[in-house]
Amino acid sequence: MNLYFECNSGISGDMSVAALLDLGADRQKLDNAFKSMNLNNEFTYNISTVNINAVRACDFNVILPENQHHKEHHHEHRNLEDINKIIDNTDMTDNAKKLAKRIFEITAQAEAKVHGKEITEVHFHEVGAIDSIADIVGFSVLYDDLKPEKVYFSALTEGQGVIQCQHGLLNVPVPAVCEIAAKYKLPLKLTDNNGEMVTPTGAAIAAALYTGEKLPDELIIEKVGNGAGKRKYINPVLRVMMIKENI
Repeated sequence: MNLYFECNSGISGDMSVAALLDLGADRQKLDNAFKSMNLNNEFTYNISTVNINAVRACDFNVILPENQHHKEHHHEHRNLEDINKIIDNTDMTDNAKKLAKRIFEITAQAEAKVHGKEITEVHFHEVGAIDSIADIVGFSVLYDDLKPEKVYFSALTEGQGVIQCQHGLLNVPVPAVCEIAAKYKLPLKLTDNNGEMVTPTGAAIAAALYTGEKLPDELIIEKVGNGAGKRKYINPVLRVMMIKENI
């Protein structure tokens, strides 16, 4: 079984988790992993079905306590070592742990370059906030459950303009996405959509799995998973397809 990530509407962590759930990855493994993280006081999560442009999609939503201003204060000082310790103590396979650590390492390398720091000095802000930890751990558990033989990616479709983040206004693609795309030779497709369509977490997921291999000339779609995005643009849905080559 192979997977094709069709990123015509961008890619983010929550979209990726939702798409794999929609494909039939084991939710119980996701629940077990989150429970074992012992971070229950820092987040809860909700999995639901939504309609986007009249098409059903899965929505994965990390919910943070209202009294935690997590991006400004509570999680500001988590670094890569702290996050790796969380992953090590989580109920997930060794392969899933390896993938989760790889995705975070890719992100940390990009953030270090953007901010002119050593990787050990990077204290994650948006990227290390609890919602991103949940996205990356959740994705890694579900991806490992599916165990695809090959993974294909379309170009990562990105918007334009500026977005507000902790550091102020940033141009889209944001600096961390640019660094990840440059280092891992990820193909980008820039559009006139106003806003961020590719998040650093989404770019890091793609970078961790990207091989550059082209789709077969003929393929058979076995199943489609739709992962809903939260951003307000034309069609915020990540489609991930189970495919096989038509031999």
